[in-house]
Amino acid sequence: MLPEPADEGTPIEVVRFSGLQRGPKLLVTGAVHGNETCGPDAIWRAITACRTGELAVRRGEVTFVPVVNGKAYRQGTREGDRNLNRDLCEVTIERDYEDRVANTLCPLLRQNDVLLDIHSYRSAGEPFVFLGPDNSTKGNQPFSKAELETSLAVRLGPGLILHGWLDAYAKSIAEQARHGGAGNALSHAVGTAEYMRFSGGYGLTLECGQHKDPGAVDVAYQAIVRALAHLGIIDSPAPEAVHPRAIHLVDVVLCLSPGDRLEGDWRTGDPVTAGQTIARRASGEAVVAPRDGFVIFPDAAATPLQELFYFGVASDRFA
Repeated sequence: MLPEPADEGTPIEVVRFSGLQRGPKLLVTGAVHGNETCGPDAIWRAITACRTGELAVRRGEVTFVPVVNGKAYRQGTREGDRNLNRDLCEVTIERDYEDRVANTLCPLLRQNDVLLDIHSYRSAGEPFVFLGPDNSTKGNQPFSKAELETSLAVRLGPGLILHGWLDAYAKSIAEQARHGGAGNALSHAVGTAEYMRFSGGYGLTLECGQHKDPGAVDVAYQAIVRALAHLGIIDSPAPEAVHPRAIHLVDVVLCLSPGDRLEGDWRTGDPVTAGQTIARRASGEAVVAPRDGFVIFPDAAATPLQELFYFGVASDRFA
């Protein structure tokens, strides 16, 4: 655990193991959001295993950052001063704690080839992997390493894969602006994985389930081991690929007034049929599924202009 008490000047712990043969460089991060503790717990376990030789690093490098956002972690909150995983970039004039963290984190991302960023989420639901876009020279995020990223995604363990984050978040920004919000730039959607792709690497966000799920730490640890094995950094049998259920995020519904609410106890990945009621406006108007699909990131605590839920459809990306 981090020492207590600690101030905002507490350094970020970075632990690196370098093999004596050439290979890829993997960066594993935890607690980008401070109340998501499965990442730090799993990463400290992996560091111990590397030190004892249980996980013997033979090729390339693995760099562990158990707690990225120390202030938020010590507070037990999602954010220190703001959400670190939004508009992630280096800044010349640091305005807050997360800016100072970003100026350390972004160079680390650029120094590595692959990112595994470990998270958990507030609502109930199963573990899943957030995958980036297909290869393209157009769109919001040009990318050329989709095959490598996908190959890792299907070997981390979870059987559910989501994709389409950047485009769905762009819709959220547009909806917020349409209803009188600030109208953030699309760069507001850039987090660790997006920055990694921008820098020429590839990266995955692993969501290990609900924050307090007792199995989340093991999900995270097994994903670390599987990533090390798949990349050939350790001498372990290559993990088998799963044939995942894949969901493409295509839309978002905002909370527009304090009385807007979810209609039911939804979990991320729950299926819905066209016309089924998902939420209800304060006026009593039903918010229904526009077609068969899935509820993603339902937020019963959403306040006006925050996302009430995202909507996804079955993806043919793995067909």
